[in-house]
Amino acid sequence: MGSFWIWWCLAILINSSLCLAQNRHFYKWEVEYMYWSPDCIEGVVMAINGQFPGPTIRARAGDKVHIELTNKLHTEGVVIHWHGISQKGTPWADGTASISQCVINPGETFVYRFQLDKAGTYFYHGHYGMQRSAGLYGSLIVDVAKGEKEPFHYDGEFNLLLSDWWHTSVHEQGVGLYSKPFRWIGEPKSLLINGRGQYNCSLAAHYSSNSSTGPCKLTGAEQCAPQVLRVLPNKTYRIRVASTTALASLNLAIGNHKMVVVEADGNYVQPFAVDELDIYSGETYSVLLTTNQQPSNNYWVSTSVRGREPHTPQGLAILNYLPTTASKIPVSPPPVAPLWNNYTHSKLFTSKIVALMGSPRPPPTYYRRIVLLNTQNYIKGYKKWAINNISLTLPSTPYLGSIKYGLNSAFDQTSPPEYYPMDYNVMVQAPNQNATYGSGVYMLELNSTVDLILQNANALDKNVSEIHPWHLHGHNFWVLGYGEGKFTVKDERSFNLKNPPLRNTAVIFPYGWTALRFVADNPGVWAFHCHIEPHLHMGMGVVLAEGVHLVGKIPNEALTCGLTAKMFLNNNNH
Repeated sequence: MGSFWIWWCLAILINSSLCLAQNRHFYKWEVEYMYWSPDCIEGVVMAINGQFPGPTIRARAGDKVHIELTNKLHTEGVVIHWHGISQKGTPWADGTASISQCVINPGETFVYRFQLDKAGTYFYHGHYGMQRSAGLYGSLIVDVAKGEKEPFHYDGEFNLLLSDWWHTSVHEQGVGLYSKPFRWIGEPKSLLINGRGQYNCSLAAHYSSNSSTGPCKLTGAEQCAPQVLRVLPNKTYRIRVASTTALASLNLAIGNHKMVVVEADGNYVQPFAVDELDIYSGETYSVLLTTNQQPSNNYWVSTSVRGREPHTPQGLAILNYLPTTASKIPVSPPPVAPLWNNYTHSKLFTSKIVALMGSPRPPPTYYRRIVLLNTQNYIKGYKKWAINNISLTLPSTPYLGSIKYGLNSAFDQTSPPEYYPMDYNVMVQAPNQNATYGSGVYMLELNSTVDLILQNANALDKNVSEIHPWHLHGHNFWVLGYGEGKFTVKDERSFNLKNPPLRNTAVIFPYGWTALRFVADNPGVWAFHCHIEPHLHMGMGVVLAEGVHLVGKIPNEALTCGLTAKMFLNNNNH
């Protein structure tokens, strides 16, 4: 009888271990450069395990992932940010160089360990230098936990990772950004869908006799062959869409089909139908598409540039109704996007995004409000972006380590400004276009409610104000509202406190403002920045810190640089 109980207990332990193992996902990744032809023109891309885009991570809410990342780049460091993952309890795994960790040096390995706390559509990307622009990105899909259900039904699923592409190396792009005079790379050469696009040819050339480019001669085997979404008639498909563009704001449309928006940045929204949608860098959506069109035809999936004068052709993929062959060209030309500067159209779309009924509401009042003026400036003749007249420069010691261990000399101890002069006219060129560098931090009280007001303004050129999508690490925020011109206290009357959407990325429109509210409930140090890659690297961001004293033991390998490296060395010597 005793042996029976021993075997029974062993069986329980073994089964428990198996269940536990199913909730952990292990990856071994090597990051390296390789030759690739994303848009039919061969160049160098950043790849993971020889894949571009990088491998898709797929797991369930509550699962833990372990990514053993080895840097095979030879001459530069690397980190990866898990965009939209809150990193509660693991702020050192956020993957932000000089903020949450030191860069992973050539030949070194760093293990990212974190929990996927929330179902939704996410992605990952490089967060050092211009590495996102070089192609270091991939999809991260979190399914609902076992036993839970989505609040909508679908028969199948697709994933679209949208990006833009240049033919000039990111190193040359970076040198141009930091040069005097400033050298701008220009608009993207192509738009990619799941890493595939076409340059100097057109999949849809035969619709127009005036086309400046000929048809693309693709056999289907090329690295740039269009993505094909194979569907069955009269089914509903979930299409997960993520934008990891370095610059471009995009419009997505699927010929002859409506899309029902059901998720934004990993949060459910009240469903609404659209013919097309705008998506900004850093944003993700899920849409439901019903295949109710003529099944003997195929249809275009198209992306087009928004918010900038388009000098980049549409990105195209094919919605293929089975059993029709994928090589059959759609009967109709690709959808025509709204005019690039029709911001009224874009604002109408954003106003339709509200939280699903029953979603958490924001606190009714704020504890602290920070107003962030976005401007383009000069510093000693170099063109920069600044927030409240300060252009962010990152220190050599990661903030997480320097704050945790009291290394006050590692960064500016003066808190950045919480507002800008009230007589500043956001609608015209600034009389003083100069700014200063800074590395200060907004220290937030743990569990306090914080309002962030993003205020857009005129850039250096007359009558120019650009779109800026802002992404907050470590948190979701409620988007309380958008407005025109300069934000004033009177604008609070228009705030949506009933059903504002929860997001991690939000756009400010030209000459406008966007109001966000979040609870500072995640101990750590977090970036908040424009997700346009050149803008961030020209200083368009701030750093927020909360409850750092509560952060657990930071892995030594995250802090092997700057003053923390010296601290560890001194401790070991003693």
